[in-house]
Amino acid sequence: MRHFVETVQGIFFYLHQYKSRTFMTMFGIIWGTMTVIVLLAFGGGVDRSMRKNMHGMGEGIAIMWPGRTSIPFEGYGRNRQLYFLYDDAAILRQEIKEIESISPEFSRWGMACRVDDRVNQPNISGVITEYGPMRHIWPQPGGRWLNELDLQERRRVAFLGNELKDFLFGKETDAIGQFFKIGDIPFQVVGVLRPKTQNSSYSSRDKDRVFIPATTFQAMFGDRYLNNMVYKVKDPKKANLVEKKLDQLYGRKFHFDPNDAEALWIWDTTEMDKFVDGFSLGLRSFLGLIGAITLIVGGIGLANIMYVVVQERTHEIGIQRAVGAHRRTIMRQFMLECFLIVAMSALIGFALAFVIIELVGLLPIEEYVGTPQLSWPIVLISISILGVIGFLAGYFPSRRASRLVVVNCLRS
Repeated sequence: MRHFVETVQGIFFYLHQYKSRTFMTMFGIIWGTMTVIVLLAFGGGVDRSMRKNMHGMGEGIAIMWPGRTSIPFEGYGRNRQLYFLYDDAAILRQEIKEIESISPEFSRWGMACRVDDRVNQPNISGVITEYGPMRHIWPQPGGRWLNELDLQERRRVAFLGNELKDFLFGKETDAIGQFFKIGDIPFQVVGVLRPKTQNSSYSSRDKDRVFIPATTFQAMFGDRYLNNMVYKVKDPKKANLVEKKLDQLYGRKFHFDPNDAEALWIWDTTEMDKFVDGFSLGLRSFLGLIGAITLIVGGIGLANIMYVVVQERTHEIGIQRAVGAHRRTIMRQFMLECFLIVAMSALIGFALAFVIIELVGLLPIEEYVGTPQLSWPIVLISISILGVIGFLAGYFPSRRASRLVVVNCLRS
């Protein structure tokens, strides 16, 4: 232990003697460490932002619309319009076991929603209880989503998008329990949407919509046919299997070819997840590669400096070997010096990266590129790269130092 402490003290004394060179050597490692961490943190932030925006509409859901046949089948011609009924959702839930949740959806535009002189014409949707959790529609404190009693009793209750609520009732007014009119029919507000990020939709953003019980929608408007259905598969890997079963089931019902791609229109949002996975992996790999190359350049600079150090201390190495020092002792000494430089540089690099990440996190950029965050995987990756570079940068110069001929060293 005493020998180790003396060795470390000697290393720090030597580094202090050559402050400028030590600083330039450390700067490459500091810059590389900081670059790796910051770039990977930004890559993770972009990934989280994309997923948050994409899943504002719901995670792992699919939206299905009725289409028109495009292939003659069993004596029926092409271009026949298909229709979904309210009871189809229950049938599909029973027939296709891979479906976890499913909701019919009625939809209508053009009906005036008013409170006093404030009038809007939002999208009005008739849905069931399963719809809310699938679509990530969560109520603000004090409110609730539509329940089974609302459906059974055909209650005139509504769940409002947060911006529509602000327009009709004002931002400072608590709308829960208040009434507004759809056309000339009064509805009571039972819930208001908790604000969320949503960059995609298939009708309009949830913040601008009105949701009422599907049974109330039918009784009020007299609609028989659904606009679409929303469903969620238990295992996203079986999404294609579910689509085939839907084609077969409706193919038997409406007598169309199950291979008719125009009969049913299905938007499977899990395809977006696959795209984001690939894009995110490519982005983080690219950013990590840039940071790693920067760090490798710093490591090459460190290796070159270590070769210079070995050259300068050739006489000292010869004296050590002459008094009995083993080759592994010489090698261990230079390896330790290299790792100390890397460790000090890495600590400074980590500190600077942490400061940059925290400062950038204060900027209003989350909606666009996400907020960079320092995570354990990033730290472990950075430490692993630093360890490899430190070993390679120190191993070859220290091996050369340990293999110097004693007599030649003393003559230098």
